[in-house]
Amino acid sequence: MKRRLAALLLPLALLAAGCTASSGEPAPPAPRKNTRPSPFAACVALTAPPATAAPTPTASGAAPTPATPTLSASGAVPPGSGAAPAGGSVLPELTLPCFTGGDPVALRDVRGPAVINLWASWCPPCRKELPAFQRLSERAAGRLQVVGVNARDSRDAAQSIGEDFGIRFPVLFDQGDSLSRGLNRNAIPLTVFVDADGRVRHVDVSGALDDTRLAELVRRHLGLVVSA
Repeated sequence: MKRRLAALLLPLALLAAGCTASSGEPAPPAPRKNTRPSPFAACVALTAPPATAAPTPTASGAAPTPATPTLSASGAVPPGSGAAPAGGSVLPELTLPCFTGGDPVALRDVRGPAVINLWASWCPPCRKELPAFQRLSERAAGRLQVVGVNARDSRDAAQSIGEDFGIRFPVLFDQGDSLSRGLNRNAIPLTVFVDADGRVRHVDVSGALDDTRLAELVRRHLGLVVSA
């Protein structure tokens, strides 16, 4: 009886041993998370109030009075006056995540004047003009904010472009292409010029912008003189 019971239990023991062996194989490795630090700046400063700089006193000790540009009969600002025209629409009511994390950013809360550049890693004109936007952010630091909006792209590809081109200004992530749809545009690259009151002065879809063209658009639409 005992021999018969042992004979019946032996296959079960071998089967159990086989299951244990197979279940003991190492599990496939979990996908690695991207641990590379983001090249882009944090977005917290985009909505922070501007620092108030004290005016430089004149020889008499009084602060200088800024000159008011004179409008032409048509209401246009004369060339070279450094002032933006009146009017303008507002940005779409849109909130986007910051590439580096933290709180999402409402576009209408971005402190102007600002230049918002919509780009993607797969877009050749975008790659061509991105270094010019980085130089603009450096030359106009403290007077103008440069903001990138990465659209229709993957985070890995966008990060690689940022690393390769040394892009350090803040970048928002628009995977659903919400900004261009909110502006009723379907072009990329696309650049939006926003004044200090949050009004859209110009939307440029002319293609890759260089330093000279960027400086001209900033002067014409935002009233800021930036060396090219």
